[in-house]
Amino acid sequence: MMPDATAAAAPVAADDVMASVDDDGSVERFVIADISRDDAWISMALDGAASLPAWR
Repeated sequence: MMPDATAAAAPVAADDVMASVDDDGSVERFVIADISRDDAWISMALDGAASLPAWR
């Protein structure tokens, strides 16, 4: 019996992902996080992140 791989591929709700700028005092960082899961986030220096007009 083969497992149903399509059952595991549930769509991610857009409400569970957020972005923020974290200013810890020395370096501003752009953070993207999936708030529905623990330890599901990435960050980078803000000056290396694309601006909104660049994404369009």
